Amino acid sequence: MESDTAVRRIKPLGTRYAAHDNSEIQDCCEDNGYRSDPKRKPEVSLYLLREGLTACLVSGFILGLWGVVHLSLQQLVIGKSTGEFNAVRARQHLEQITSVGPRPVGSQENEVLTVAYLLEQIESIRAKTAAGPHQLTVDVQHPTGSFSIDFLGGFTSFYDHVTNIAVRLEPKGGSQHLMLANCHFDTVANSPGASDDAVSCAVMLEVLHSLANQSTAFQHGVIFLFNGAEENILQASHGFITQHPWAKNVRAFINLEAAGVGGKEVVFQTGPENPWLVQAYVHAAKHPFASVVGQEVFQSGIIPSDTDFRIYRDFGNIPGIDLAFIENGFIYHTKYDTADRILSGSIQRAGDNILAVLKYLLMSEKLADSSEYRHGNMVFFDVLGVVVVAYPARVGTILNYVVAAATFLYLAKKASLPGNGGGRYVRDLTCATGVVLLSWFVTLVSVLIVALIVTLLGRSMFWYTHFYASICLYGAAATGKMILIHTLAKNLYYGGVRLVELGDLFFDVSLLLWGCTLVWLTQQGLCSAYVPMLMVAFPLATKLLLAKEFKHRGASLKYSLLYLLGLALPYVHFMFLIWVVFEIFTPIMGRSGTEIPPEVVMASLVTLATVFLSSFFVSIQTSLMAFCEPETRQLSGAFLCLSQLHFIYLVRSTKWILAGLGSVFIITLVLVSSGLFFPYSGSPDAPRPKRVFLQHTTRTFHNLQGQMESRDSGLWINSFDFTGMQHVIPHIPEINDSFRTRCQEDRPFCGFPWFLPVKFLSRKNWYLPAPKVSPASPVEFRLLSKEDTSWGTVKMTFTVQGPSHMSLYLMPHRGASLSAWSFGDGTPQFDLNGEYFIFYSHGLNAPTWTFWFEVQPPREPDPDGPKGMISVAISSHYFFGEDKRTAQLDEILRRFPTWAFPSSWVSTYDMYRY
Repeated sequence: MESDTAVRRIKPLGTRYAAHDNSEIQDCCEDNGYRSDPKRKPEVSLYLLREGLTACLVSGFILGLWGVVHLSLQQLVIGKSTGEFNAVRARQHLEQITSVGPRPVGSQENEVLTVAYLLEQIESIRAKTAAGPHQLTVDVQHPTGSFSIDFLGGFTSFYDHVTNIAVRLEPKGGSQHLMLANCHFDTVANSPGASDDAVSCAVMLEVLHSLANQSTAFQHGVIFLFNGAEENILQASHGFITQHPWAKNVRAFINLEAAGVGGKEVVFQTGPENPWLVQAYVHAAKHPFASVVGQEVFQSGIIPSDTDFRIYRDFGNIPGIDLAFIENGFIYHTKYDTADRILSGSIQRAGDNILAVLKYLLMSEKLADSSEYRHGNMVFFDVLGVVVVAYPARVGTILNYVVAAATFLYLAKKASLPGNGGGRYVRDLTCATGVVLLSWFVTLVSVLIVALIVTLLGRSMFWYTHFYASICLYGAAATGKMILIHTLAKNLYYGGVRLVELGDLFFDVSLLLWGCTLVWLTQQGLCSAYVPMLMVAFPLATKLLLAKEFKHRGASLKYSLLYLLGLALPYVHFMFLIWVVFEIFTPIMGRSGTEIPPEVVMASLVTLATVFLSSFFVSIQTSLMAFCEPETRQLSGAFLCLSQLHFIYLVRSTKWILAGLGSVFIITLVLVSSGLFFPYSGSPDAPRPKRVFLQHTTRTFHNLQGQMESRDSGLWINSFDFTGMQHVIPHIPEINDSFRTRCQEDRPFCGFPWFLPVKFLSRKNWYLPAPKVSPASPVEFRLLSKEDTSWGTVKMTFTVQGPSHMSLYLMPHRGASLSAWSFGDGTPQFDLNGEYFIFYSHGLNAPTWTFWFEVQPPREPDPDGPKGMISVAISSHYFFGEDKRTAQLDEILRRFPTWAFPSSWVSTYDMYRY
């Protein structure tokens, strides 16, 4: 390194040198120090930054932008409302709908009370607007149907007499083209479902009221669908879009959903294709909040959830917009999802947006012939909830490649310097890139080791209630590790000799890495490529635009502010995306089952956020030079060459920064290890409950001759987060490892009454002996017929009568296979490791469930497996009424701590061999 002409010696700290020839220093910067004359070594005047000042200014910049993001999120309504949407009246609807309590499918609360209230309000709107230019038609639908869906590993759904309330509002002359607005009023058991999804239905009632009172007729009509079976995995929407006569005239839809409680509703899915829908939202929405990143993350399947959007897209072949509340997902699907937790501002903004977008679309010519405008996708994202940026994906592709080309051209110009300067630059850039990548890799591995230690100590999910503790632990570890690696590189690799253009070099490394990411994402066809495009375009453009200003005036206050301003937009948007990630994934860890280690997920997310945010600290630190001692600022020529130095190379030492980060890390680790940060909270103001599912069940197993082989009863307990029951056991000592269940592989779904096919998510469950359950309406399962077909299969027909929710499990034995059945399209789908799951539900007055399937018998019996060719099991689930409760359930529920949310019901499991 000593002989490298790009190296300038800097004497011991605190020493200054005079720049005798300012033009010489400017020449140095024009060719980045990589020139062919090894004899010209201008002296440089430099005051190295104080550690404290550096740390404070960097932290201030990041925290300031973080504050801006949070301020924008708290501002629910921007500007004044138009007054067309009445949030007070919508809140009254919300309170009335939730006042009946949980509304599972088949219950009186869902099928009678809520339906009666909705019809009453709709009839009132119709009566008051009869003299207007629109006509309002109501149809109560009770569809029956079946379909297969690749959700939770894949299963088949069958529904019977579920409820839909369809309201058609159109000009009195009629309309051939319809919009669809969808919400659902049913809930999961044990939750009042204010956010999911009563508030959406309340908003839709008020939007219907406003549209029906318009004095000018619309060009098109709109259907408001209040569907009563969404929580049963999207059944009612399937019944409408595949069977209702109005469905054939639907051209597009808006779906209102929730993955949290309150806050802002975000557009997280659009399309497929049909960019005109995004343009309509951009043009009309009063309080925009949208992200194509959310769309691509959600559709990747990483988030274990789905909405009616999927049904309308896949079975109706129509495009739409999917909106959902995402804040405070900790209480999603719990007893805490109550009307009082939803702010009026959330209702107002949702109503303003939905009303404005519908009004725009109902007057749009594109709705009449949407197929003409079908092709293409859109890149869209909002800026602090003030404005939405949207442009066609093909334009985005061109823009991305232009920015990438400009970046690589900028780098290529440096690599093509005359003499051996270009070659040295390429070598230095390669080495610097290696240092950065090495720092990322070592940092991630180190933080994951910390996460493993926390897991082994039994302190998983300490951040569930204390989120910033994860930043203090994993963030401090990640930041400290990266700084340490760069410090070692500075002291060991560069041997006490600093490159004058070292800052430029690390700036170029960031450009190179973000540029490569930009090209890769663009080639993958992902609209989210706009993120690295912003992270390349703004820093590069800012640097180039301010180069002249810097040459003439140095690191002035004006330059510094302009430089930070140039970086603020991509950084503030990136911080918003980071907020979205943590807002979604932190609560999800509380309901992701026992097999996904949450510490690995959280540590990885914090580390990645730290790595991405640190990528242009190189650039941010440029402006910090403006805040050094006044005499230093006089020597602007010196700062010209040093303008881009990485802050680690600008500070006198990093020992105090490392000591501070190390102290934060060690203190936090000690506090975490001591158990000070308890994962859960039962605070009424900010509950963070632990989710536990309890079933008081009776299991009966029959042999090949139809005789009862065994029977047992117990409380089957499932934890749906990684900690299992370790925090509950001190309160209920009976739940211990001696009662842990083991999967019985020869029985369908391990011989337990899984409500949904999620046994792969939760393998930590307990079975405490308890008396037999005796529901008033026991399940009746009967083999109606069994016949051999001419094509070599055995056709078996069954009838079942039971509660509103049942699950059917089919497990062909080794060598046997299912060839046909009466579900879906007739072809058995989604073989889950040799098992099939059929989810069944019904509304009121449903007939006996009859189904059949055909089995291809095995050529030879399996001597090691169960006898016969197939095992069939049926589980029944009693979610409401007197059958839902038992004395044993009530007794154990009273013993759960206040920070737990135990959801309980009665079930049965009956297995037969054939």
